[in-house]
Amino acid sequence: MIPSFYKFKQIYLIFIIGVLLTACGRNKKIDVSNIPIDVKIERFDHDFDGLHTKPMEQQAIFMVQKYGDFYRDYTQQILEAGSINDTTYFNVLRNVFKGRAYLDLKHDVDAVYPGDMTKQEAELTDAFRRIKYYYPKQKTPKVYAYFSGFKAQTSVGDGYFGIGLDLFLGADSRFYPALTEVFPRYISRRFTPDNITPRVVEGIAREDMFPESDNDKTLLSKMVYNGKILYFMDQILPDVADSIKIGYTTQQIKWCTDFKSTIWAYLLEQNLLYETDDQKIQTYINEAPFTPQLGEHNQSAPKLGIWTGWQIVKEYMDKHPEVTLQQLMDNQDAQKILNDSKYRPK
Repeated sequence: MIPSFYKFKQIYLIFIIGVLLTACGRNKKIDVSNIPIDVKIERFDHDFDGLHTKPMEQQAIFMVQKYGDFYRDYTQQILEAGSINDTTYFNVLRNVFKGRAYLDLKHDVDAVYPGDMTKQEAELTDAFRRIKYYYPKQKTPKVYAYFSGFKAQTSVGDGYFGIGLDLFLGADSRFYPALTEVFPRYISRRFTPDNITPRVVEGIAREDMFPESDNDKTLLSKMVYNGKILYFMDQILPDVADSIKIGYTTQQIKWCTDFKSTIWAYLLEQNLLYETDDQKIQTYINEAPFTPQLGEHNQSAPKLGIWTGWQIVKEYMDKHPEVTLQQLMDNQDAQKILNDSKYRPK
């Protein structure tokens, strides 16, 4: 007869092994190749140019039939040309097409993205399959590529996701130096083709699947919310570098890693976790070249609240392998996630 203590020990060991296997399974790259999704990026920008090269009224009918809500939203909200319910907006289109700015922008977009976006389609296919793996009921949007005159990098609508190619031309695009008031260098350096898929996944997560609650008033709640979004991206984009997901340079990632405990100590010492003053909170959430209160010679990373929230969520999920991705994303209790993470960086 096995002594009861030995039984307990054996069960405990089985439990530990099960936890370790679950943890390993979470980090293992899931094979989603059998999920029947294949993304096609429709070149709206090419069809839109048809309004310039073909009879406008005839092409407009084609655009409505092919793109539906997206054509309406693009014309009214991005071009600000008015309603497509009558043809008065054609005058705005004619002015757009006869301008040198349109031709220059079209030239550069076509130079970077001359035809089918095969690489991005493959990346998005894999990402959307992973979303479907975790969320089988999530509808896969149609994906349209356009250019907006530098107004909208991405756009989300009813059943579609739009990609503004003019804001993914590469960090050295000739257009971006003239736009530094709107897009400083620390932002435009990320306007590269490699950023397309991460920004699509992030946009779908934030705007469609997991919109931020109006009840998230404290810095801690915003930290954990953003940490959950980045952790979701970890699962959907397993091959994408952390720096691209959060929008850091590799040096900023290293700085955060090296000063992890300093960052956490500062947030605690300044009583910032439960801060509700929006102006103070934005210092640790918003885009910026660096965080002024931390680091020497402006070498600190920005968005330290978001980065720290990401680390908290990672710690929480590492310590609780029984928690599924769906359960994590549904959990609105930021304080409990922090407590259960036992986040104590050293």
